[in-house]
Amino acid sequence: MNFSVDFSSMKYKEVKEYILSIEDIENVFNDGEKENIINRLLQDKRKTVQKLGIKISKILESKEKEIQRVRKMYDFDRSFGDFRYVAGVDEVGRGPLAGPIVAAAVLFDSKLVEDKDLILRANDSKKLSISCRKELSLIIKERALAYRIIAIDNNQIDEKGIAWCNNQVFLESCAGLTTKPDLVLSDGYRIKNYPDLNEFVIKGDTLSISIACASIIAKVYRDELMAEYHEKYPNYGFDRNVGYGTQEHVLAIKKFGIIPIHRKSFLTRILE
Repeated sequence: MNFSVDFSSMKYKEVKEYILSIEDIENVFNDGEKENIINRLLQDKRKTVQKLGIKISKILESKEKEIQRVRKMYDFDRSFGDFRYVAGVDEVGRGPLAGPIVAAAVLFDSKLVEDKDLILRANDSKKLSISCRKELSLIIKERALAYRIIAIDNNQIDEKGIAWCNNQVFLESCAGLTTKPDLVLSDGYRIKNYPDLNEFVIKGDTLSISIACASIIAKVYRDELMAEYHEKYPNYGFDRNVGYGTQEHVLAIKKFGIIPIHRKSFLTRILE
């Protein structure tokens, strides 16, 4: 790639097309080359080209901040000791009135992560848009050394209680990983009866890369499942509320009654 191109001899449209042709300026150029390009854009006599330089500069600055944020999440997972295989586990669906509780465990090789492999935008799944979660879910599954998703349905939740089911999906998702983790980081609390090393992390989906990734693939899985239930039971708005007790959902229960995926133990006050 020629980064010494003379912008002053080019029309604005040509300059813009040149910049847009650089698919990933962060990886195509080193820091010195990026600074050179931005400075020449900013020093151009045309305000339109200067504005393009300002825009590119802000994009790069924002990207660098995101890289630093995500690096800290990887560093957090490494901070527990010299463990190579670190898994994070998180759940989604503890509180809804319908559908399963779902947990995912995601395992990374902490010794092999390079900057190009960072999963940027990884965060608490609730802070991400639907499209972002879906995109990241595919990336996570591709880059993780192993992952496992476990769901426990509403019938078991009614029979054994949500606390037992929450712990069980944690246990089963970790046990089902194809590579045994040296350490499991769990969101919120320590996993009961887990036989190996486990540390719990409060608000882990904002601090730990493995827990954040687990929260994302668990939520995408459960949301897609609830969208399928919406096709079967269209009166309850599952494509919007994913089983949570929104006003729309509660009113639908009172009007149409309960269906096979409802958690009866969660509905005692509603059905009174």
